[in-house]
Amino acid sequence: MEAQQDILSLADIRLLVDTFYARIQDDELLGPIFTERIKDNWPEHLDKMYRFWQTVLLEEYTYNGRPFPPHTQLPIDGQHFNKWLALFSETVDQLFTGDKATEAKWRANKMATMFQSKLAYFRENPFNII
Repeated sequence: MEAQQDILSLADIRLLVDTFYARIQDDELLGPIFTERIKDNWPEHLDKMYRFWQTVLLEEYTYNGRPFPPHTQLPIDGQHFNKWLALFSETVDQLFTGDKATEAKWRANKMATMFQSKLAYFRENPFNII
């Protein structure tokens, strides 16, 4: 598949999110964790992800939430974040090219780093409130 244009619209965000999460669901490491957590609520999760990435990449402020707290109780560590980042980057690279595509990968990397740091902190200090 040859990469197309940059990420410019909500339709592009939807393509990115739908393709990425289809890969997540098929992944041996990540699929079971997502399936256990999301169950049959994939449409709601995908909609939230559309709004999140629309806000982050397109600066169209449709997401209102706190992305970190839902992840605090998940059985995840560095290997999970590495796989998540690899799948995300592969998906972006296969579908898009350009400044926003580069920004999407950069932002995903920053989020993964921040989430890992915060997870480590809260696991070492379990009495803190998120």
